[in-house]
Formats: sequence, structure tokens, C-alpha cells
Amino acid sequence: MSSAGPDRHLIARRVAAVTVSLVLAGGAVACGPEDAAGKAGSGDKPGAAGAPQKGGTLTVLNSEPQSDFDPARLYTSGGGNVPSLVFRTLTTRNREDGAAGTKVVPDLATDTGKPNADATEWTYTLKDGLKYEDGSPITSADIKYGIERSFAAELSGGAPYLRDWLVGGESYEGPYKDGGKGLDSIVVPDPKTIVFKLRKPEGEFPFVATQTQFAPVPKAKDTGVKYEEHPVSSGPYKVVKNENDGEHLTLERNEHWDEKTDEERKAYPDKIDVRSGLDAAVINQRLTTSSGPDAAAVTTDTNLGPAELAQIGDNKELAGRVGTGHFGYINYLAFNPKVAPFDNPKVRQAISHAINRTSVINAAGGSALAEPATTFLPEREAFGFTPYDHFPAGKTGDPAKAKQLLAEAGFPDGITVTLTHSTAQNRQTSPEVATAVQQALAAAGITVKLEGLENNAFNEKRWDAKNTPGFFLSRWGADWPSGAPFLAPIFDGRQIVTNGSNYNHAQLNDPAVNAEIDEIAKLTDLAAAGKRWGALDKKIGEQALDVPLFHPVYKRLVGKDIKNVVISDWTGVLDVSQVSVK
Repeated sequence: MSSAGPDRHLIARRVAAVTVSLVLAGGAVACGPEDAAGKAGSGDKPGAAGAPQKGGTLTVLNSEPQSDFDPARLYTSGGGNVPSLVFRTLTTRNREDGAAGTKVVPDLATDTGKPNADATEWTYTLKDGLKYEDGSPITSADIKYGIERSFAAELSGGAPYLRDWLVGGESYEGPYKDGGKGLDSIVVPDPKTIVFKLRKPEGEFPFVATQTQFAPVPKAKDTGVKYEEHPVSSGPYKVVKNENDGEHLTLERNEHWDEKTDEERKAYPDKIDVRSGLDAAVINQRLTTSSGPDAAAVTTDTNLGPAELAQIGDNKELAGRVGTGHFGYINYLAFNPKVAPFDNPKVRQAISHAINRTSVINAAGGSALAEPATTFLPEREAFGFTPYDHFPAGKTGDPAKAKQLLAEAGFPDGITVTLTHSTAQNRQTSPEVATAVQQALAAAGITVKLEGLENNAFNEKRWDAKNTPGFFLSRWGADWPSGAPFLAPIFDGRQIVTNGSNYNHAQLNDPAVNAEIDEIAKLTDLAAAGKRWGALDKKIGEQALDVPLFHPVYKRLVGKDIKNVVISDWTGVLDVSQVSVK
């Protein structure tokens, strides 16, 4: 998702993120509602009262354009937000509030997949009655072709998992160059069956099958790089207009979509009008005023900031239109132990004890927009959250303990270090947060020099294995609600990349950690896997390779006529497939 919400460049070997625009409004990625669950505010769900009804036009006001509107090129979580209105996939996210929304459920398939004994082979059967917008049937061969075209260099940008997971995927170049051979590890024995053969066990394959690369594409209708202008719909809406590379999208009903085959998407509005490239302040002002078409408007990528929340204040009408969500996301301080003095564990422990999370959260926008974190995994059961606090700092830091550890490390007079951060005003890796860290560490005798870099330069430096700073602000979001996309990219030594984007900032290559990641990957029992991910997080945390700071909270306004607001812990933002405008 965008920088305002879950990040689009989340994991694997991509330039990482702010995120999911997807989940992103811009096709990226992508959280669950305290208000809707009755944990905060009045306990009432945001949005207008009354039963949802079909009809009307839903307006979506976004900052980031819905660019690259091709299922091969989109990097989404759970199928995306606006993209999932057009592209159905083998599986999808459960469209329910809160924790219930972290489950993966069938979409085009009859179930979430049948694995073989060691989870190296997954078989799916398509539902009956599936049709494209032109009324032609959707077949398993179309899904195979849709996946294969995502390997084409000219259609790059989507999630990278299949290139690593499918047998032969690492060298496959897509259908435009394969002479019609296709990828042998995707087998379609009949029009309703598709089988995937993997290089290694992947118990969480059903989560990956939610990505838009699993959307069917009829080969006869494939127009290559121009396909995004009018992709063939398998969902409840079809594209009738795509202007300025996704800046203005108009979606209308796909009359051949059958709700009997789709238990997840409600598709209440007759029309969806997506307007992007707007300033965040303008979006929030239009939603606040809710005049004309804006009364039936939402945003999928723009948060309320602290100033706007303060303006809402005691206005019950506005407060009743604010949805609260949580996405699998962590903001943290990262250490590179290859750089002195961070090669000394006691120095890393000292910084961990010295951090003042209250001041950091204030810099991030306040407690309404950020929650303190002492674990790398988010505080959600789906991720395998296991509570721990190996280096207690309390609410405001423990400078005495930090000084003690520094003395034990051989620095009784303190140390001077450099903290690298972004100059982007995102309240995550930005100057405000860096300054809060600087001030907290000063109380422990740690002098922090700030190195602010333009955001692109910052990302390039922090993900460069050869030039990773010793100490920097960072953040990470998961492509699906599990510990796997959190811990594997950051701590699996085999994912260290020396000639590209490297997310293992500590360059940890612990055989025991690597082996446990492999063992958990074999599990198709996701509850059992979650417990193992939580235990692994706790074990890795003992090494003080990072300092968890906070988990962001997403607060977004909806227009006054919006009904049926659903916010899951998978995306953390309003699900447009559930919204009613009447």
C-alpha cells in the first residue's frame, strides 16, 4: 500500500517499502478495526446506518494512481482492493472485520487447495459456472497462461514467489519467448483442474494464490503491455475507462459475474469511479465535507494525520465516519553488526534499553496512529504473535541500564554513532522519528549524529548489502498475514542478496534459524505454524539485531452516505468490495 497505509514493496527481493499501496490502492499492498470490533471509540461500525442496498456510484479518492492495471504487474496482498473488483484469483482473503479477515478462503477454486504429503504439490479445482465479462467460460488453462505471462520481462512488477517456488521458474521467460511450451510445473489435466509443482515445501501456498498473478487471462485476448487498458474481467466489475495510466478508472458491472460463485464480493454499487493523483489534504477535506458525489466516496490509500484527527475532536458525526485498521507492519531500528560499534551485542542491547517509545510514538503521530512494539511480529494471532521484551525500556527508556551495558562493552564514557533516516515526511523513517531516537539515546550517554537522505537514496543505501549503514530506521510489511513473509526475508541467511536489494539488514546466516524456517514452511496447519513463527521471533529477538519501535494504526474517513464498512486485519483498510452507497 502507499506510504499512507500498507506498503506495496513489501518483501521478497524488491525495493522495500512504505507499502501496500495494496494493498493497496495503487496495486500494491496492504490491517483490522478496533472501532468495528468494539475495542475503541463508541463500538459502532463507521459509516451510515441502515441495511446496504444495491445501486448508485461509489467514488474512490486516492493519492496514488492505480497504475499497471495488469494482473501480471500488480503487487497486491489478498488480491488488492480496487484490483480485486476486476480480477478473481484461485483464493482470496476472507472479507470480514478484524481477525476473521486474516483467513484465506476459496475464490475461483472450490477450496484453498489440496497439498500432497510434503506440500510440494498443490491441486485446485475450479467452481462451475465461472465466466468472463464476454460470457465465455473461465478455464484452468487461462489461469496457467495468466501466471506464465507474469514471468515476461515486459510485464514485471508482480510478486516474485512463483519464480522462486515453481520448478523451473527461475529460468522461465514467459509465453512470448517459450515457443508455446509453457511452464511444465503448472499442469492442467482438464479445463477445471490445475496443479502446481514446487521446488520445496510451501505450506502457505494458498496465501500466494490470492495474488493477482493467479487471475485468469484468455490467451486470445492478451494484448501484451496494452492489456492493462482493458483487461478481461473475471470479477463483478469490468473496466470501461482507464485514463492516464490508472489516474482515472471507471468500472461498471460485469453482467456475466454470478454472485452464486462468489461468496466474498458483495458488489453493491452499479459503478465505481476511481480518481487518483489527489493531494492527501484535499482527499480528507472532500470526505469531511461530503458534498455531492463525495458523500458516497471512500479512500483506499490516504490516512488521517494527527492534525486532522485533532480537528475531528468531539465532532460525533465525523468521528462516526472514521474507520480504524491494523495491517501486518513494523517500524524498527535496524543494526548492521558488521559495522562497529554495533558488532558488540552489549552496545545493541544498550540502545534497546535506552529507547523512549513514548517520544517515538508522539513523533509518529501519537497513540491514535501508532502502538508501541517490543516484538518484530505484529500483535495479531495470525502472524504468530508471541509477547516478549528482552530489553525492557519501559515507556520512556532506561538510561541507567543502557549506561551499565555500555560500560560493560568498554565504553564507560559513552559512544557517538550515526543514525541514517529518510527525509520524507512519512512519520515512520522520517526526521521526526530520528530526532526522537536521538534525544532518548542522549540521556544514556549515546551521541547520535543524524544522516538524512532523500527517500530513494535512503532505500538504496539501507538495502545495499555492501554499504548498509550500521544504524538506521526501517520498516517492513507482510504480503499476507503470517510470520513467514515477516521473518524469512529479514532473517533467512539464504536470502542475503549481495548484488541487489537485500532485506536481511543484519546479514544473519544462522543455520538453526534457516533450518527452522524450512521446517515451518512444511506445515499446512497454519495455527501450528503460527506458534512456531512466534517462538522463532522470540529466539531471534535475543540477539538484539533490531529495536522494534511501533506498529502503525490506520484511520480513514468515509463519506456520509457510505454503508457496510468492513476492515480486516489482512489489509487494515476499508474493503471496497463490501461497500454500499445507498
